[in-house]
Amino acid sequence: MEEINIKDFFSYLKRYIVAFVVVIIIALVGVFVYDKIVKKPMYQAQTTVVIAKSDSYDGTAASLNEINASQKLATTYSEIAKSELVLNQVIENLGLHFSAKELGKYLTIKPVDDTSILSISARNLNPKLAAQIANEIAVVFAKQVTDIYKIENVKQLSVAVAPETPSNNTLMRDLVLAVVIAVILVAGFAFLRYYLDDTLKDSDDIEKTIGLPVTGSIMRSDVKSKRLGSELIVEKSPKAIVSENIKSLRTNLQFISIDKDLETILVTSANAAEGKSFVSANLAVSFAQADKRVLLVDCDLRKGRLHKLFGIPNTGGLSNLLTSDLRRLGAYVRATKVKNLDLITCGTYPPNPSELLASQKNRRLIKILSDHYDVVIFDGAPINGLADSVILASLVDETLIVAKEGSTTKSEMLAAKDSLYKVGARVAGIVFNMVNRKSTKYYNNYYYYGDSK
Repeated sequence: MEEINIKDFFSYLKRYIVAFVVVIIIALVGVFVYDKIVKKPMYQAQTTVVIAKSDSYDGTAASLNEINASQKLATTYSEIAKSELVLNQVIENLGLHFSAKELGKYLTIKPVDDTSILSISARNLNPKLAAQIANEIAVVFAKQVTDIYKIENVKQLSVAVAPETPSNNTLMRDLVLAVVIAVILVAGFAFLRYYLDDTLKDSDDIEKTIGLPVTGSIMRSDVKSKRLGSELIVEKSPKAIVSENIKSLRTNLQFISIDKDLETILVTSANAAEGKSFVSANLAVSFAQADKRVLLVDCDLRKGRLHKLFGIPNTGGLSNLLTSDLRRLGAYVRATKVKNLDLITCGTYPPNPSELLASQKNRRLIKILSDHYDVVIFDGAPINGLADSVILASLVDETLIVAKEGSTTKSEMLAAKDSLYKVGARVAGIVFNMVNRKSTKYYNNYYYYGDSK
């Protein structure tokens, strides 16, 4: 059983604040409408009867034996009081239009603890009728007990009167109960989702579960823009938190390769839509800003989109180059607006991307590119279900796997890791992307930086 971190769970509960508010409001409105409109007011009248064995009973004194005998018979008396014999007589006397069984549903007859007193309560929509029923039961009961046990000292201690307020007016209690139940339901649902949630939630979770280091954590960007190239945050907003995250990732990669120049890097992910193209593009810009000659290659020959990020036509790219003469390489390398950064787009989407990437021509191409540039970054296709990036991973110096917070599952990441290890790939680590900026584990470490240029 997986250990539950209480602090993390309460942090996770913050996501359900809106759900808490909505469900509580719905519950309160529902209870209010039910209590005020749907629920009919019910009135309850009560009387009490005392049973004694001796006519010497004056309401204050009786022998201990008489009281004990009466107490032992109290349960029997209560059964007699709500028997059909008594209730049918009450119905007849009052001219009621329901059966003894129906009448019994609205009666509460029980002995008062440690006494020979019987409490009789009757509920009805009509307060006067509720009092009449309670009093009539006391009268009929007294007569029946006298006839059965030959006891003449059965006295009604109090007369039931018509109540002025409904007995089921429980609006405040119901409102409080509605709030409690709503909170429990939402919290229970959240706990169930949290417990069953297999997604990666923090760097400690990744390193412990996956067994790979977190090479970099990238915050969720708050840069709101639909301009062309707006995802190139390192270029557009070099002082933004995300830009600093990318620079830290670049530095970590350089430390990994102290004994050897890091020339070729594959950026991939377990699944689509986890931010690998965003990471590879901004990482390429970051290396270019560090005075490195950088080439970014879009190796996602199925859904490559780097040409959109940089605003460059995809009229000819990697797939076209691999089916032509490598000596025409220069025709496929496009200069970007970023100094020191060139791009090879994905090109025409081919029917056999895996075969192209596994070809000897691609191996020669990677060697040629690494000889002409300081750093070559390959933006690969997702790993799970595809062989494309697994093939590339065996041909480059290091591989980075991008994981999205709250999206990538542990099982998916483990599958991706196993696929890479089977081909002997060097995995530099995991880039934890789209991290919640307000998470205390990360945000406090980056408070210094601003988002302005």
